[in-house]
Amino acid sequence: MLYRTLPQKVTEQNAELSQTSQRLKTVQKRLIEAEKMATLGGLVAGVAHEINTPVGTGIMAASFLVSETQKLMSICRSQPLKRSTLNTYLGMVSESRKLIFSNLQRSAELVQSFQQVAVDQTSLERRTFALKPYLEEILLNIRPKLKQTHHRIVVEGDDTIEVDSYPGAISQVITNLVINALIHADQPFESGQLYLKIAEVSDNHFLIEYSDDGCGIPPETLEHIFDPFFTTTRNQGGNGLGLHIVYNLVTKTLKGTIDCESQVGVGSKFIINCPRYPQK
Repeated sequence: MLYRTLPQKVTEQNAELSQTSQRLKTVQKRLIEAEKMATLGGLVAGVAHEINTPVGTGIMAASFLVSETQKLMSICRSQPLKRSTLNTYLGMVSESRKLIFSNLQRSAELVQSFQQVAVDQTSLERRTFALKPYLEEILLNIRPKLKQTHHRIVVEGDDTIEVDSYPGAISQVITNLVINALIHADQPFESGQLYLKIAEVSDNHFLIEYSDDGCGIPPETLEHIFDPFFTTTRNQGGNGLGLHIVYNLVTKTLKGTIDCESQVGVGSKFIINCPRYPQK
């Protein structure tokens, strides 16, 4: 009887295992999407914070202009207008105009930059773009997070390198690497250097090297950093998906490779090698 029922039991267990595996994959996919949206939400908050400065300066200049105009109108109603008073007012108008225009232009640039990065991250559409300027746009959007630390980031490389790839995937990769470094590379209140270097390794490939001079990764941890749900900061809210998302985006979307070199007490380096024109 056992011999006769064994195949049926194996079949039933295999079906249960298959269903469990599918449910786990679904949960993992949802968690990854949630992580992406959380990163995008951080960008929204960061850009809003960044825009506050030029908008606030523009409002202050406009308010000052209104106040001085009201004073001039009051003078005109009560007495003849002197040339010196008019010249002083016109000089103030010119300076206020420059201040308002420059700050509104800065706000528009920030909004445009964020819109492009946000659209790229949510759609993962393919297009042709200059690599280094785009990396600088990404860092502009996460600059508020850098301002909360004592870190400085340096971008080096050829401005003319163009790729026909997926800018949203690159944005997600760089954002996650920077945030990961801010969390793990140094102790709170320590200062550090983050480096982004790009290079053209051949007509068909480009290289992005991302490195820090932080505390480094122990060998026993290094071999697991791209594993899903692996984290050393579980008690601080880490979910272990950041570098797993990076690995999947580089290898599956960008059709490239990513390696990590690290030495305790020296720092870590992530080396990303991708085709300039990945095959669909």
